[in-house]
Amino acid sequence: MSGGGLDLAPVGLSALLAAVTTFMLLIIATPLSWWLAHTRARAKVLVEAVTALPLVLPPTVLGFYLLVVLSPTAPLGAAFVSLTGTTLTFSFTGLVVASVIYSLPFAVQPLQASFEAIGRGPLEAAATLGASPLDAFMTVATPLALRGYITAAVLTFAHTLGEFGVVLMVGGSIPGRTKVLSIAIYEHVETIDYASAHVLSAMMLAFSFLVLLLVFVINRRYPIRMS
Repeated sequence: MSGGGLDLAPVGLSALLAAVTTFMLLIIATPLSWWLAHTRARAKVLVEAVTALPLVLPPTVLGFYLLVVLSPTAPLGAAFVSLTGTTLTFSFTGLVVASVIYSLPFAVQPLQASFEAIGRGPLEAAATLGASPLDAFMTVATPLALRGYITAAVLTFAHTLGEFGVVLMVGGSIPGRTKVLSIAIYEHVETIDYASAHVLSAMMLAFSFLVLLLVFVINRRYPIRMS
């Protein structure tokens, strides 16, 4: 798909990658965040540190290790090849795996903060009324943590959309498969096609501003209900 000579395929691919990553991370981060919010295990600090590692680790370093782990010569990559006949590296599936790991803290931390603020009180009250733990979580804790879920989804989507180092290391730049928006901008600059780079960069700038604005609005209008 293109418009006015500008290839917009990377925009659609980036949006798809961000949507899939956000969906998967909300599923993965929910039980992890709940555990972190309520556990007293000594391993909590270690798990929190590992979860937050992508925030401080250079993307190229994380991308390099993911490239090694996901390569066909590594156990995980080889197992995937034997099951599917395709590689994790230089594929959209590999980008999803890398993006889930890279954006993990952006989903976990808002949810953990929401669950900690809610506390156990509402769930204990639901239990006294005969609700099972799962029922209490779905009907009580989840609605109360709505702000955390929205914030996690918005931040995860935006962070994934702007990835560069990790996706470049794991997926390279294959048009229609792994060439996402940030890589397209980089390549336009490399070829001195500043007009195309300006258009795509302006789209990212506007989107990033709207994301931050949305997060601030959510934080003001939907305060977390304390237990």
